Amino acid sequence: MSVNFDFTGKVAFITGGGSGIGRSTAVEFAKAKASVAVVGRTDSANQETVELVQAAGGRAIAINCDVSDEEQVKNAVNQAINAFGRLDFAFNNAGIEPQGAPAAEVATDEWNRQISINLTGVFFCMKHQIPEILKQSGGAIVNTSSGAGVKGFPGAAAYCASKFGVIGLSKAAALDYAAQGLRVNVICPGIIETPMMDRFSGGTEEGRAAVIAQEPVGRMGRPEEIAGTVLWLCSDLAAFTIGTAVVVDGGQTV
Repeated sequence: MSVNFDFTGKVAFITGGGSGIGRSTAVEFAKAKASVAVVGRTDSANQETVELVQAAGGRAIAINCDVSDEEQVKNAVNQAINAFGRLDFAFNNAGIEPQGAPAAEVATDEWNRQISINLTGVFFCMKHQIPEILKQSGGAIVNTSSGAGVKGFPGAAAYCASKFGVIGLSKAAALDYAAQGLRVNVICPGIIETPMMDRFSGGTEEGRAAVIAQEPVGRMGRPEEIAGTVLWLCSDLAAFTIGTAVVVDGGQTV
């Protein structure tokens, strides 16, 4: 069974859009006839996603942005508005993987890096997206947390803190704006087949097997499986879904 979303005339802003889940979501938005701002730190990767969006029949622009820098985020949102004239949806998906160290051994620089990108970056994005989305009398924001946002994992103190934080931030923002027609929700992916997971697993067969062993379903998820949930959360089908953390993880955190 498939659901055909129709976002004709709508505009989506996607961070971490240069690869993995962000790229797949950009393409799915394009298939649903939305225009897409592809936002990320690597120009070439952003442009590759734009080309895929265009091949799917959509309109897109590539925007270089480090989400941990508020001025860059502000400029990125302004570029999207200048290009498309409006903003309806945001998928704040940019993030970095954990480095793997017991809590007392996490370097302060690494702690700050995880928090600044995974959590503060989401805050900066929402801060500048929300006023634009409210101009449309309704819209949706989906923020990316993780299975590590609902369950602790050893060797991932900074990562877990950042991802738990995304859920708390999103729930508070959801209550701030629900009455104005802006829905804020969270998606918590499990182990997904992306370049980030290749880095995390070491890119070896042994590393992949060890990661897959954590999944009761017996495989990694596909980026499209996360993208489909994001589009549902942005659609009218999820009109009564507010401040929820949707876990899509193959049973990893059950």
